[in-house]
Amino acid sequence: MPPDQQSLAAGSGSQEHAPSKLALGPQLLGLLAFLAASAVVAGLGGLATANNVDGWYATADKAPWSPPNWVFGPVWTVLYTAMAVAAWLVWRSRAEGTRPALTAYAVQLVLNLLWTPVFFGLYPVLGTPALWIAFVIIVALAVAVSVTVLYFGPISRAAGLLLLPYLAWIVFASSLNFWAAVYN
Repeated sequence: MPPDQQSLAAGSGSQEHAPSKLALGPQLLGLLAFLAASAVVAGLGGLATANNVDGWYATADKAPWSPPNWVFGPVWTVLYTAMAVAAWLVWRSRAEGTRPALTAYAVQLVLNLLWTPVFFGLYPVLGTPALWIAFVIIVALAVAVSVTVLYFGPISRAAGLLLLPYLAWIVFASSLNFWAAVYN
């Protein structure tokens, strides 16, 4: 590269690190592991939702801006896939800060896993307090996703950006949860 282009490239301010030197096999296995983790969380959430979406939730007082139930499956499929790819991009970079970034990712994934059974599964047992507990969890989830974005961004701009729709959806879902807690 000519010297003037080298200086332009060096001064571009790109936060993206060079791709990892891992072979294709480990790269693919890593991606599959992150996709599998997302699929497990999605599947367990689906189990907690299945019995209650057509149960108590069908007659619950929902926010006027609540989308139809069929929207949630496709949206979550895209979000879980984007989350897995984001985590994989950070993992494969092997950059400084990867461990705390992936720890933050794991924390938000656990909170994500907790929310669904609390919101859908505990309501028939506890009533409205279950919805308030779920609200606390989803607010903690929004904070954890924000922290994850802040960790991911400097390691891989693409990874940080991939989590922004997820964060927006969590904030939106928080508003739905809040409405349900107040009006049910």
